[in-house]
Amino acid sequence: MSVYWSALAHDLSPYVPGEQPKDRKLIKLNTNENPYPPSPKVLDAINKAANESLRLYPDPACTLLREAVAKRWGIKHEQVFAGNGSDEILAFAFAAFFNRRGSIGTENKGKDGPLLFPDITYSFYPVYAALWDIPYENPELAGDFSIDPDDYKQKSGGVILPNPNAPTGKALGIHALKDIAAALEKNKKVFIIDEAYIEFANENGTGSMVPFINDHPNVLVIRTLSKDASLAGLRAGYAAGSEELIEGLCRLRDSFNSYTVDRIAQAAAAAAISDTSYYNEINRRIILTRDRTTEALRDMGFRVIPSQANFIFASPPAAGQTAVPFTAAAMLASLRDEGILVRHFNKPKIDNYLRISIGTDEEMDTLLKVCKKLTGRGS
Repeated sequence: MSVYWSALAHDLSPYVPGEQPKDRKLIKLNTNENPYPPSPKVLDAINKAANESLRLYPDPACTLLREAVAKRWGIKHEQVFAGNGSDEILAFAFAAFFNRRGSIGTENKGKDGPLLFPDITYSFYPVYAALWDIPYENPELAGDFSIDPDDYKQKSGGVILPNPNAPTGKALGIHALKDIAAALEKNKKVFIIDEAYIEFANENGTGSMVPFINDHPNVLVIRTLSKDASLAGLRAGYAAGSEELIEGLCRLRDSFNSYTVDRIAQAAAAAAISDTSYYNEINRRIILTRDRTTEALRDMGFRVIPSQANFIFASPPAAGQTAVPFTAAAMLASLRDEGILVRHFNKPKIDNYLRISIGTDEEMDTLLKVCKKLTGRGS
């Protein structure tokens, strides 16, 4: 704490990212990074963009990137917003579409309900809500960690859902999402769908909502290139929605910094979005590895939540199932001692689960070997 901080800075509880080790070589299964390299076309685009033009400001309209997104999805580039990863876009979206406590100059002053998002979800959402002083409520997930769509059809100040959800990996189908969007549209409220992991969903009825933005003017879909496009180190993302929603985001961005996405990031992101065949292949491999790892952990007595993401959410075998009972916190420490990083959230309902990112087959084989040794289970 500091006497120089504002009241806002003093009261914030910032998001805590996963560990990025520097001291020794570890198998990193804690931050949901893609284990495979970016497309060669991306690296070529970076090399070409790294030239004398870096002395000039980047295109503030991010035209190249937005046009690549528009071409991929068959929408207009005016329906696309580009940013430095989805987290930046989310920060703009919270401010652009959800009213603050005691906000003035709005037709709905005093009539809005709270913003809604699940009690177990991406832990940045309450941070953004606190930053912008947005009231919110958290409908509870069911016992199997699923989202009940009916919880989000009530009158509210808006809804944000990750699909698939984090850290559980469970997803809602397109029909459920469209029903929520229609219910919110009756009160002219925005429905943000955070699709950081949707490219890893292979369950019937799931998929991106980008193709349906013309049917639902209140839907904003936010995507990151950190996961499925192997660009966590670059920082690029985009949002797709109606032109009026995109204009709202632009108003927020241009009140901070019009030049948010640099020249290299724009070129690399556009190349990644255009190379669907490469990324479809590596992400298919991740799905196969995820499903194989899930079955192997279950055979050892782990409870593993069915995942549609590039991670799994697993609880160690219960007492009596292994020679040495493990809590999630104890297994976290033991795995780290063995050179493997995973993620643990010390929060109610999920404090005995570990979120395990899907790595290469070799990395996941090492994880399974260590888990067998620690639990005494498996052949």
